[in-house]
Amino acid sequence: MSREEVATFAGGCFWCLEAIFKEVKGVQRVLSGYTGGMKVNPTYEEVCSDKTGHAEAVDITFFPDVISYREILEIFFTVHNPTTLNRQGNDVGTQYRSAIFYHNEAQKIIAEQVIKEINEAHIWDAPVVTELKSYQKFYNAEEYHRNYFERHPGEAYCQAIIAPEVAEFRKKWESKLKE
Repeated sequence: MSREEVATFAGGCFWCLEAIFKEVKGVQRVLSGYTGGMKVNPTYEEVCSDKTGHAEAVDITFFPDVISYREILEIFFTVHNPTTLNRQGNDVGTQYRSAIFYHNEAQKIIAEQVIKEINEAHIWDAPVVTELKSYQKFYNAEEYHRNYFERHPGEAYCQAIIAPEVAEFRKKWESKLKE
């Protein structure tokens, strides 16, 4: 395996993104947490107050010789709605915004290109509003948020929201699933 790379995304509830990206071939680790704001070591409650500037996000460690950053982005743009400002479904607030926190100039260029292609292809009914911002610092979410879907599959939110999104992802991206 080649060296690892990291991609950091926000796209609504981090439980959903974590559950999806954990199943992607070439992804070694997915951590839920907070990024993009000013508060040092924020708590979930502080992030939910909409006053820290942080978004619920995932840090995805992957092997680029198995899955490229572009492919990770393509998955990201199909598993959340990148056209709604500060919301995903019923989740509303800046902590639920769509954002890419690029780790280097190459990631920034690829993200800009993918966003441009999505907009030009009119894949969504509205333009992409995904924030593109330089990665600064990632704060791990509290332990009870980690592997949430895996640990609570029967919970109402997991059944109503996460399970259908994971199922749709599995159908659309079958070729990218871990064996």
